[in-house]
Amino acid sequence: MTTFLGMPARAPRGVGHLRGDEPFPVAARTALADPQLRRNLNHATTTIRGKSGRVIAELPDWQELRSAGSALKAHTMANLPALLEQLEAAVTAAGGVVHWAADANEANRIVTELVQATGEQRVIKVKSMATQEIGLNEALEEAGITPVETDLAELIVQLGDDKPSHILVPAIHRNRAEIREIFLRAMPGVDPSLTDDPPRLAGAARQYLRQTFLSTRVAVSGANFGIAETGTLAVVESEGNGRMCLTLPDTLITVMGIEKVVPAWQDLEVFLQLLPRASTGERMNPYTSMWTGVTPGDGPQNFHLVLLDNGRSAVLADEVGRQALHCIRCSACLNVCPVYQRTGGHAYGSVYPGPIGAVLSPQLTGVADNASLPYASSLCGACFDACPVKIDIPAILVHLRNETPHPRSEAAMMAAAAYIMKHPRLYARAQRAAKLARLVGRRGRGLPPPLNGWSASRDLPAPPPQTFRDWWAKR
Repeated sequence: MTTFLGMPARAPRGVGHLRGDEPFPVAARTALADPQLRRNLNHATTTIRGKSGRVIAELPDWQELRSAGSALKAHTMANLPALLEQLEAAVTAAGGVVHWAADANEANRIVTELVQATGEQRVIKVKSMATQEIGLNEALEEAGITPVETDLAELIVQLGDDKPSHILVPAIHRNRAEIREIFLRAMPGVDPSLTDDPPRLAGAARQYLRQTFLSTRVAVSGANFGIAETGTLAVVESEGNGRMCLTLPDTLITVMGIEKVVPAWQDLEVFLQLLPRASTGERMNPYTSMWTGVTPGDGPQNFHLVLLDNGRSAVLADEVGRQALHCIRCSACLNVCPVYQRTGGHAYGSVYPGPIGAVLSPQLTGVADNASLPYASSLCGACFDACPVKIDIPAILVHLRNETPHPRSEAAMMAAAAYIMKHPRLYARAQRAAKLARLVGRRGRGLPPPLNGWSASRDLPAPPPQTFRDWWAKR
């Protein structure tokens, strides 16, 4: 059954961070030439993977939890229109205001106008993949509004005029010496004697952010989950900055991808066990913040929820690819991926790097705009084994590879091969001729253009000395 929400358009060009400036193979070569980057990535992913493995091993029903999470996500996608309407009604009844954004342009306009209506010129932000996806910071800055990232890693990226390279740890490509230099260069009021000792770095960020928290009246957040049954939104984090953003300002604006909705409060029982173990290697997140609409005298007195499509309906329409919408942004697939561990996140050209980015970004933008990403994988299957909601990323990668534009020469070769295999006599002649292919050497080095381009990245199997037909004829 194909499901549509009525807006099956792709994410628009020219806005947001879903398309890179160069194809993955080109960007990957640049990353592979940076030994410091590779050391940083190896240390961080190995550490996170080890912590995660230890706390997952504590749960005897981990596989059952994965199956439950997968089933809940599949149920949600099958009933998404009704659940979103239920969420809207519950949020509205609790005093919030719901806005529907078809794409990045509309979401940016909505948030910018909401901030402008408050008269404020600065907002504090909770770490949010959705707002990075749509390029909200750039839109706010263009309107004269200063966004301040409050997650430590996001702050490092922002102050360094950089881009995030990991879903969970956006500054994973930086070491502490580099972070010190960024703070000294770009953080207001930093002590010139600051060292690269981690507690000192964290203390400098805390001092800067605490003053910002107390003097800013508007916050922008994402959401890990939105509960249709109650209208409750949830954000999980490890530093407490989210709790400050969600409780201190007068106005809170949450931008949530439509796939983040869950049917009922009880469903959190599953996801709040899966997410922290798979992402940070913790039994539970240090800060789990939930809010429902507006409560007089307690917390923000103005709450707006922006429901973002931006290509998600188009993903939902693909019966194979829609699994990508099950993602709970844990980053477990990145930490086990041999490709990501060597290239880092910048090579993917999207705010969503790694295996999940290789299947999600092309679907949000249209495969032609990210044609190289489905090939940014060895198809080893480690991502599928690590995914807490059992997204079959290798299957989606193969599916998307079939949809990418192929060179005419390759299409012609495949068509010719299909024709030959349908005609037994031609196939028998081709088998006899294939014996001559041994002369061209391994990987088809002797093939003439354009065939050498196809074989440059593929091993050509050596033809057997005797075909099955020959063997059968002799007997």
